Amino acid sequence: MAIYFSSEDINFSLKHKLKVKKWISEVIRKAGCRVGDISYLFCSDAHLLGINQTYLDHDTYTDIITFDYVEDGLISGDILISVERVEENAQAFATTFDRELHRVIIHGVLHLLGQGDKTEADAARMRAREDEALALWDALQ
Repeated sequence: MAIYFSSEDINFSLKHKLKVKKWISEVIRKAGCRVGDISYLFCSDAHLLGINQTYLDHDTYTDIITFDYVEDGLISGDILISVERVEENAQAFATTFDRELHRVIIHGVLHLLGQGDKTEADAARMRAREDEALALWDALQ
């Protein structure tokens, strides 16, 4: 069981991979679950749009798509992140690229842990859980 990082169609390498893996594992452990195989793919807007159209029948740009393979508390999945969208969102939300990237990284994990974000209440709970996880990230630094 492991956490993997790769990129597709862009030149991107995640900083502090070991720290990020430790952080993700701790968030999962605190939720009472176990780390399975989690694969992150960092890509362009165009690549993620194609995935969104092909697999989800959505014709919109997005910052993240999560494919859930969770079974019996073993947290596994594929998480695809548009680096371009993260860059734009960081500017729009007046934060750093790294902070927004970490928010998106943990957003995918929270989806794997069962947290939705379709309703206003779920979105507020997602944001609160992201903030909790980001505070944990800060504490690990």
